[in-house]
Amino acid sequence: MNKAIRKLALSSSIALALGGISTSFAVTSPQDTQQVADARRETQILTSFNMNRHLRTFDLSVVVDGNMVVLAGTVGDGICKDLAAEIAKNANGITQVENHIVVDANYMLPKDATSDRSFSEKVGDATITASVKSKLLWNSGTAGLDIHVDTNNSKVTLTGSASNDAERRRAGRIARDTEGVVGLKNEIVLTDKPDVTAKISASGAQAEQAMSDTWITAKVKASLMLTDDVDRFEIAVTTINGVVSLHGVVDTAAERELAVQVTQDIRGVKKVEADGLTVG
Repeated sequence: MNKAIRKLALSSSIALALGGISTSFAVTSPQDTQQVADARRETQILTSFNMNRHLRTFDLSVVVDGNMVVLAGTVGDGICKDLAAEIAKNANGITQVENHIVVDANYMLPKDATSDRSFSEKVGDATITASVKSKLLWNSGTAGLDIHVDTNNSKVTLTGSASNDAERRRAGRIARDTEGVVGLKNEIVLTDKPDVTAKISASGAQAEQAMSDTWITAKVKASLMLTDDVDRFEIAVTTINGVVSLHGVVDTAAERELAVQVTQDIRGVKKVEADGLTVG
C-alpha cells in the first residue's frame, strides 16, 4: 500500500478505536450479537470517513458482514478510493474489503458541502489543535512558552508570547509541520521577560534527566506520527539513556532530515543516532 495512503488513513484511527459510538441494542441471541457487532463496525467506519478531510464530502456507504466490509459510493479520484479501503481495513475484526467505490473525476460536491461547518470539520480542527499543543509541550524549545493554539478550517493561529524570535519561529515550524495543517498565522509576540526555555533548562535539569527512555520513545513516535511528510510506520525508534536511534527507510532526504529534527527537539533527548535511517 502506498505510504501516503497509510499516512492519511492514520488520521482516522481514533474514530475506529471508539467502540462506544454505537447505539445500545437489546441482544437476545448469537445472531443478534453478530448484527450488533456488524452495526457497530459500520458506525465506526462511517464516522472515520466523516472525520477524514479527504472523504467527508463524498457520499459513501458501508455494509459489514462478519469480517468482511463492502464499500460503495462515488469519489473524485483513485487516491480517495484507496484511502477509504485502507481505513475500513483497519477497523477491528475486518479482514476482507470489497471496494466497489466508483471514481468519477467530474464528481461535483454537494451544494451545502462548503457552507456551514460540519461536525466532522469541527472535530478535525479540534484534533489539529490538540496535536499542535502536544508537540509544543513535548518540544524542548517550546515547552515553557505561553502559547495558545486555535484552528479554523485546518488553518492554525498561534498567539501568546515568546522571549526571542528563535522561540517564535520554532513554534511556527512545529505547527506548520503538523499533520492536517493547511495554513498558519503566527501572531506570537516577543516580550522582555527572561528566556523561559533557559529557565527550564537551568531549574529543570534533574527532571529532564529523570525522563525515562520509555517516555522519550513514546513522545518521539507520537511526534513523528503527528508530523506531515514523515511516514512513522517506516521508522523504528529506540532509546537508551536518552540516546535515540532511528532505523528504517524513508522516501527522501528531506523526510529523513525532518524526522531527525523532530526527534532531536523532544525533551530529554541527548543525542540522535540516525545512521540506520536511510533513503530508498
